[in-house]
Order: sequence, then C-alpha cells, then structure tokens
Amino acid sequence: MKDILERAAQVKLVIFDVDGVLTDGSLFLGDDGLEYKAFNSRDGHGMKMLQKSGVTIAIITGRTSKVVEYRMQSLGIEHVYQGQLDKRIAFAELIEKLNLKTDEVAYVGDDVVDLPVMNKVGLAIAVQDAHPMVLKHAHWQTPSCGGRGAGRDVCEMLMEAHGVLQEELDSYLQ
Repeated sequence: MKDILERAAQVKLVIFDVDGVLTDGSLFLGDDGLEYKAFNSRDGHGMKMLQKSGVTIAIITGRTSKVVEYRMQSLGIEHVYQGQLDKRIAFAELIEKLNLKTDEVAYVGDDVVDLPVMNKVGLAIAVQDAHPMVLKHAHWQTPSCGGRGAGRDVCEMLMEAHGVLQEELDSYLQ
C-alpha cells in the first residue's frame, strides 16, 4: 500500500470512466429513448471533497448521455469527454490542456476499453468488480464495486495520500 500512496501523492488529476465505475454498469432505456443511470450520492460527495482539496477531476466515457452532463455539472466537474471511442485522444488533450505529466494522473476504469489510458498513467485504478484483465493491469483495486462506493474509495484514498482526509472528515464534526 505504501507504493500506492506514494503514487497517489503525485496525482493532480483523476479521470473517471462512467458506466461500471460511477454507475453499476446498468443502462436503463425508456420507451421514449431516454437513458437513465443511477449514481451513488456518496461518490458525488467524495468528488466534491477531492476537488476542494485541489485535485482536478475529469470524465472520459465512451457513451454520450444527457444524464452524465447533468450529473457532472451538479458536481462542478468541467472536464467531461463523452462519446470517446478511443479514450487516448481525450486523455492526450487533457494532459496537454492542464500541462501535466502522465505520472500526475490517475485513471479509474472497469473494462478493457479503459486499458489504453490505464497503461499510460501513474496510478491505474480498477473498481472491485472490473473485468479480470483490467484488475490484472491496475496498480490498485477499490474495496467497493462500481456504482456502489468505488468513486468514494478513490477520492478518500487520494485525499489520504495528500494528507488532507482526516482534516476534511473532522470538519463535519464541528
């Protein structure tokens, strides 16, 4: 775990996939063609705390959905890349835009489409119920499954590595 926390202490940007990471991977499609997703509220609060601590959050997802746009707006996440069939393109754009080195980036994924970016970052994270090949290539695995607290696991681990987690949690006791 020491190696993971050392890697995490360098992270200035964490990129999350959506389906299977911030959701459980289920896609609910209505008769009207609209897509619905369930997000975990604790993941969202973790993301807000992490942003407050100075770590930037971005989204790179293969699908395009209005609900993702709305959810990320509500969390104050400005770097949202949807419809990314090759996630490496958005990744390259992000690190150039934010002037970051690859070892300053963490990526959270669950499926093989995430591997091209996961293999480029300083901290590759797989959710607990990720595809076996993704688990094999991850530096760290979340204790929780996708859509069931994995996002919060990531946020709290990064905050711990940056030395701000306990102070942030203690602020809720005052």
